[in-house]
Order: sequence, then structure tokens, then C-alpha cells
Amino acid sequence: MQRQVVRTVEAPAAIGPYSQAIAVPVGDRRMIFTSGQIALDPTSGAVVDGDVKAQTVRVLDNLRAVLAAAGASFDHVVKTTIFLASMDDFATVNAVYAERFTKDPPARSTVQAARLPRDVKVEIEVVAIV
Repeated sequence: MQRQVVRTVEAPAAIGPYSQAIAVPVGDRRMIFTSGQIALDPTSGAVVDGDVKAQTVRVLDNLRAVLAAAGASFDHVVKTTIFLASMDDFATVNAVYAERFTKDPPARSTVQAARLPRDVKVEIEVVAIV
């Protein structure tokens, strides 16, 4: 299996020993597996100021950048996993998410995590096929 590491300066650098995404060939297509993105500003590396809505916007912007670096977009996403610090934020995150996945949204799981990196409120990872 040949795998391609996906990197972009348009999204935050990894804060640990992992890649922003990995693309692998599957027949004549590629599957893209992103690492979970949190609300880090790609330039400063700091958590963005604001509530869960602002954090979700940043997370999705980061994911869009990683997908673009792999030659994909939200239209190619087949599965997402959302990790929330609190399920009380579900409706807010869902509303922002719905703005990015407007037609035929991907399969999705949403779970509450005991704690997320840098104590953010939301983390999202995706799988895409191009």
C-alpha cells in the first residue's frame, strides 16, 4: 500500500506525532483520513477566542484546508466524527456543520469526550473519497 502524507500551512501543524491527513489509493480513487482538527489558528497555533460556534467555524475551516491540500472538498466527505466537550453544545455545532454540508451530508457520529486537546469544546475528523 502506498500512502501519501497530506500537509498544508493553511491548517494548524500537528501538535503531536501524527499527520494532518493520510491519503491512500483504493482502486482508481483515493481515501483521505484526516486527523481530528481543533480550533487552532493556523498562523499562531493558539486556540481561537470565542464560544463553541466560533470554535466550530475554525475547526471546519481547518478541515477544508486539509481536504483541499489532498485534492478534496466537503463534497467528497463520506464520514465525520464529532467530539464534543459537552452535548449541551450539540445544537450549536450542528447548525454550523449544516452550513458546510448542505446537500447529501455524510454519515456522522457525535460523541461527548471527557476532555479534548487544549480543552477545546469541539474536535472533528473526516474520511473522504476522491
